[in-house]
Amino acid sequence: MRNKRIKVVIGLIILICFLTIYTIWDNNRITIANQDIIINHLPKEFEGYKILQITDLHGKEFGKNQSRLLKSINSINYDAIVFTGDMVLKSQSTNIKPFYQLLDGLKNKENAIYIPGNEDPEAYYVNSKGELVKSKFIKGIEKRGVKFLESVYTVKKNNSSINFVDFETSILDPSQSDKQTNGIFLPEYVQTKQYIEHRKSLIKEMSGIKHLKKNDVLIALNHYPIVDTRIDSLLNDSSLKFRNRKYDLIIAGHYHGGQICLPFIGALFVPEGWYKWGGLLPPQNRVKGLWEYKNTKQYVSTGLGSSNFIRFLKFRLFNPPEINVLTLKQKK
Repeated sequence: MRNKRIKVVIGLIILICFLTIYTIWDNNRITIANQDIIINHLPKEFEGYKILQITDLHGKEFGKNQSRLLKSINSINYDAIVFTGDMVLKSQSTNIKPFYQLLDGLKNKENAIYIPGNEDPEAYYVNSKGELVKSKFIKGIEKRGVKFLESVYTVKKNNSSINFVDFETSILDPSQSDKQTNGIFLPEYVQTKQYIEHRKSLIKEMSGIKHLKKNDVLIALNHYPIVDTRIDSLLNDSSLKFRNRKYDLIIAGHYHGGQICLPFIGALFVPEGWYKWGGLLPPQNRVKGLWEYKNTKQYVSTGLGSSNFIRFLKFRLFNPPEINVLTLKQKK
């Protein structure tokens, strides 16, 4: 009996050591997820257009000066690169160096776009003169050739265009510009009268999407996935512009693919306030990848880093870091 117990203990120790080594290796490798996105009215000029998504870095480093991550990114022939938030950890928001190193090392920044996540430093503050100014973090991003997306960014080829929009701004009603968006985290600066005035100009810029041609492409970027119940809520709200122009694609992050996943079970939790129990035991077909709901396609990346939402679980399990290549294609 004693020998049997010793064997069980030794077996458990070996299993724990194996899982520990595997998890460390798995958390530091980089996978590339490729996904074709079918858009029925895609103009021929944009056939094969590649969008590289980087999200939820959370200050993680992949080699010295992000050398391993940059090797993977720079090996891809992409047309646009989008950063969908949480590039740093809020608890370490002064440590923005890993993200800046990544931006510094990019070879292709022709169409580089960033939207903030809930963990990133705030984008604006009101200075002593009462002026709304961009934060040092945002200025650093723009200095490195990346567009801070607040309204719309358009890529044109001949008479056709792809229009990247900030999702939350795109659903605001011009007649209610001081109204807050419900159901998502809002940084402090959005409550200031200075930002409310600024937002009016953003809404004005966004109004152009109502006049897009039928074959123009509309892609919304958002840190948070847009869950089915929120889409229902937006569609049922006649005051919102969401119902005036269908998005061809929504690109998001935030979930980390569940971060902790178990074989045959999947993700145990995603940080989603719209779900029952706050995201515990989420629907597995809404955790990552591509899905479609009420004619709206959405792609959610598992991202690169780990959240410290639960401090002792700040690692990924059976869920390797990924970057995502989305290729736009016409329906054949």
